[in-house]
Amino acid sequence: MHVLLIGEGQLGGALRAVFEGDDFSSQRTDARKAPRFRLTIWRRPEFDIAHPEIAERVAALAPDVVINAAAWTNVDAAESNPDAAYAVNALGPKYLAEGCEQCGAALVHVSTNEVFPGQPGRFYREYDPCDAHSVYARSKLAGERAVMALCRRFYIVRVAWLFGPGGVNFPSKIIAAADQRGALRVVADEFGNPTYAPDAADAIARLMLTNRFGVYHLVNEGWCSRYEFACQVLANSGRSHIPVTPISHEEWPRPAQPPLHAVLVNQAAAALGIRLRPWREAVEIYCRRAFMPTK
Repeated sequence: MHVLLIGEGQLGGALRAVFEGDDFSSQRTDARKAPRFRLTIWRRPEFDIAHPEIAERVAALAPDVVINAAAWTNVDAAESNPDAAYAVNALGPKYLAEGCEQCGAALVHVSTNEVFPGQPGRFYREYDPCDAHSVYARSKLAGERAVMALCRRFYIVRVAWLFGPGGVNFPSKIIAAADQRGALRVVADEFGNPTYAPDAADAIARLMLTNRFGVYHLVNEGWCSRYEFACQVLANSGRSHIPVTPISHEEWPRPAQPPLHAVLVNQAAAALGIRLRPWREAVEIYCRRAFMPTK
């Protein structure tokens, strides 16, 4: 299977590890059944999905599957740079979808929980109505809609609160702030699903072998607040002595307010037997690999 991977962030790196390793993570019960992959990686600036000619370049390469893990992910900066955010998050998927349709490739497009409004107490399944509020969220939703409209063979994969080795993410920021300040204030009324990039990458690889196209939520099992997430990271990195004060989101103003309760439910992939381990287990593994406990 020829896979074209676009994106070098946390998820892109985890996907590369899956396909270059020609195997799946420890969650897979029978690694001997892992298929053979031929991986092509496209990087900026040579390959920029925000340019229309990327469609013809995809069609000329004619891979079996294209995975779009590229995105404008600076949520706050998107508010003041809407053209840049839409170019990558909306037009990019549009051009990739056009290229995939021309050559018959399947498209895996990675999206976000922020396409939902995040109403308190709500839990969002794959086909619940979307209502994006921030520039970032609206650009990601526009990308989803372009893929659905232009490509017949697609997997839209929504993740949330992504973290993984080697990236700048919520756990790495919590650790850095704890070591620098010695005490933390963390929002306690924003809820979501911490998603470990290697687990999501493994699940995506398994999903694309099913030929069951559609919309999927690939998040680690369970959900929590930012405050609970932070406390778990501190505990697993040997920093449970760091005091953490829970605060309201109103005490932590941002240019782009994220949805407060955009908690995803993995129903469609779970029906195919694809689940991700509980988020607390994933955080423990991440911390064990990423941070040496303080003494």
